[in-house]
Amino acid sequence: MELLYYILILILILFIFLYVIIKQKKRNRELEKLLVHTNEKLERLQISFGRFTPEEVIEHLTDSDSAFKPSMRSVTVLFADIKGFTKMCGEMEPSVVLGILNGYFRCMNKVLTKHHGQVTELIGDGILSLFGALSNNPWQVQDAVMAALEMRKVLDEYNKKLKAKSFPELSFGIGIHKGPVLAGVIGNYELSKFGVVGDPINVAARVEALTRDHNVDILITDKIMAELDNRFILEKMPPTMVKGKSEPIETYFVKGLTKKINSF
Repeated sequence: MELLYYILILILILFIFLYVIIKQKKRNRELEKLLVHTNEKLERLQISFGRFTPEEVIEHLTDSDSAFKPSMRSVTVLFADIKGFTKMCGEMEPSVVLGILNGYFRCMNKVLTKHHGQVTELIGDGILSLFGALSNNPWQVQDAVMAALEMRKVLDEYNKKLKAKSFPELSFGIGIHKGPVLAGVIGNYELSKFGVVGDPINVAARVEALTRDHNVDILITDKIMAELDNRFILEKMPPTMVKGKSEPIETYFVKGLTKKINSF
């Protein structure tokens, strides 16, 4: 009788043990499904979020412990704006205008990213791109000007596609300047972004506006010119007063590159 008692106890213990194991396996399967679903949801969120914030910014903010700490940085600012786009908006169907604009943005974003530029904002039909804002880049000035030259080339190719569809061709102005800016996450809990604040942003925009006065497409300031090597063909423009400055700004038209590229 006593032996039977111990056998029953042992069977009960084994039953409880098996029950716990089965329950745990079921819980593990549920957790695995939950993790897979969560990972898929995070991937979709990252893809969607990446449409509004550049991928390199997302990686910088998630990988760096000090990414949210504001700091002063020397940054090269490129501001590009389409000429006569407001008139185009009033003459064409909104869906067509938006399609042309989005195609333009896609082309320019690829070029700027290729040359280590970070597209910070799309302001109407304008593009604000920074070089050296997320990390130190000793070649940021050359990168920015090379990006502008390739943007010119890519715009010509994009215009051929627009012309083939009987759409009006685009032209742009680009202003490039360099200087110290305050970089960090700007905004509040409801809306925030990684951006910069400082006078160089305004100067780059003013220089871009001068492209219309000088009838050129790419203008750089004397600060940019001073850091370029002899690969670039430049033409000095007349010093011009701009809003917010007490003295005229010296600018240079970037014609292109020399046929012989010297190493440096």
